[in-house]
Amino acid sequence: MPEQDVRLQHLEVWLAEQLTHLFNDQGWGAVPPVSLVAASSDASFRRYFRWAADGRSFIIMDAPPPQENCEPFVKIAGLLKKSGINVPQIHAQDLEHGFLLLSDLGKQTYLDVIDAENATAKFADAIDALIALQQLPMDTPLPSYDVPLLRRELELFPEWYVRRHLGVEFDVQQLQRWQRVSELLIDSALAQPKVLVHRDYMPRNLMDSEPNPGVLDFQDAVYGPVTYDVTCLFKDAFLSWPEERVQGWLHDYWRQAAAKGIPVQADFAEFQRASDLMGVQRHLKVIGIFARICHRDGKPRYLADVPRFFAYIETVLARRPELADLADLLRSLPAAAKGAQS
Repeated sequence: MPEQDVRLQHLEVWLAEQLTHLFNDQGWGAVPPVSLVAASSDASFRRYFRWAADGRSFIIMDAPPPQENCEPFVKIAGLLKKSGINVPQIHAQDLEHGFLLLSDLGKQTYLDVIDAENATAKFADAIDALIALQQLPMDTPLPSYDVPLLRRELELFPEWYVRRHLGVEFDVQQLQRWQRVSELLIDSALAQPKVLVHRDYMPRNLMDSEPNPGVLDFQDAVYGPVTYDVTCLFKDAFLSWPEERVQGWLHDYWRQAAAKGIPVQADFAEFQRASDLMGVQRHLKVIGIFARICHRDGKPRYLADVPRFFAYIETVLARRPELADLADLLRSLPAAAKGAQS
């Protein structure tokens, strides 16, 4: 029997025990039979299942050690709950085996429901939740976006996309350009004011819920650049918006964040530049991750969104002459400027 099926059997036994305790504690009567359906999956080793019966439903996270660790999820969920952010309630946990029993925030993500007509209203709710997150004091021990972390992320691009996917090794001139670009992007990120950073604050991880939004996938949170999450929100892996709308939403966030005491840059032009450079750092990282997921993990479908990230980068290159080295580097790669995925 495959290992994952054995693991699922263990999960079902554990879940039956936890539901029995929960139903007894709440006086809900007998527990209906345990029957799980897949709720979602992501680019990691985590799996999610939904249990639903008699008008009640729960989400079960299966995060197999040693590939995954539930402890950060539990810790950060408690942290975010303090600020009123709608995160899953943890009804039961088995950190040793990587099982969590969670409240169900619904079946539809922002990605499922957002469109040109409702985007401004949906993003207004997302901005409110993000500002609440950024207002949290930075007194919980969490990692920080430092030079090693930023550099590790950037190096995913040459390692996995350029070398593994395109089959290209940087020559001396290309390597020098890459090093200059990396230093510029790292310096810009480190110069920004720090807040709590979700790191994947995008429509796929926001649930259309009440209160809106429900926030998921926060286990990798760190302290880092103030522009990171809001840039991620509007320059998503799975859908794109007209640049004029993006800039309008960024300005709305900047104005509201400043009014709430978030340490955004004093001038919007300065904030916009920081957001642009932060976005380029993230886009290069994500392109590398998508190539790694394809070639290491056998999940090629993510490569279909690589051109979207090259388009984001091209938009920034057109207005940021300080990134000329990156523009030259991308032009020198085979079909990279078009985001070729084959």
